[in-house]
Amino acid sequence: MYDPTLLRTFLVVAETHSFTQAGMRLGISQPTVSQHVSKLEKAAGRTLVARDTREVALTDNGDAMAGFARTILAAHAAAESYFSGSAMRGRLRFGAADDLAITQIPRILRHFRQLYPQINLELTVNQSGPLRRRLAGGMLDLIFIKQNTGESDDGTRVAGDPMVWMAQERLQIDDGQPVPLITYQGPSLSRQMAIDALEAAGRTWRITCNTRDVNGILAAVRAGIGVAVFPYSLIPSDLIKVSNRFELPDLGDVDYVLIENPNGPTEPVRALMSAITSRGVNRAV
Repeated sequence: MYDPTLLRTFLVVAETHSFTQAGMRLGISQPTVSQHVSKLEKAAGRTLVARDTREVALTDNGDAMAGFARTILAAHAAAESYFSGSAMRGRLRFGAADDLAITQIPRILRHFRQLYPQINLELTVNQSGPLRRRLAGGMLDLIFIKQNTGESDDGTRVAGDPMVWMAQERLQIDDGQPVPLITYQGPSLSRQMAIDALEAAGRTWRITCNTRDVNGILAAVRAGIGVAVFPYSLIPSDLIKVSNRFELPDLGDVDYVLIENPNGPTEPVRALMSAITSRGVNRAV
């Protein structure tokens, strides 16, 4: 039987790749983090973490343990919730920006549903602007969206990310030619950022694809018909940043924020917020 405390510490080390950062996140000292990992390795009889002076990485056995740890902790939490008589119930209407929904949200929601199987979770995927309007209209309880850095303070900031120009690796733009632009239909944060930056830099542009959702953006970029503005950490592994290649202008940063409906169900909303903030935003694969 593996100690849940050791498993929780190990998972934070796996996510941060740092004993020091894991200690800061958990509120314990770095030596205590190291001790927890060592105890788990002793219990498993295997080396789980490869340590050197530059980075902390999981071994193959560590990768396997991470999967088991998530399953064990989810079952442990579900059992505690069930037998304590405090299992959360109810409906939670959650909205996520579409680029986050195809990259970050699935793994978070899988974990959340394991912990709280009795919550009826309704997911809405859209662009950030429409989600804000639906929240204001009382049609959503919590949204996870992008906004310009420092735009407002009415939400909980999860992370920041630079917006960059993204394209297929073989794309070429001839000197003096308009920038072929792949965008969302307006109004759109990334569309406006792209047009404002190009016009401020004196670059000409033409829209080669105008689409409603992120799958359309990615399909057009993969087809090589233009460039798109995208959060750097969410760029799929088969596409690349091309800001420097084509001397495209800087775009600025965005924040990923959680905004809750004050009239929504408090416990489920806070539970999902905790699940998102604890896992953060990682580079897409």
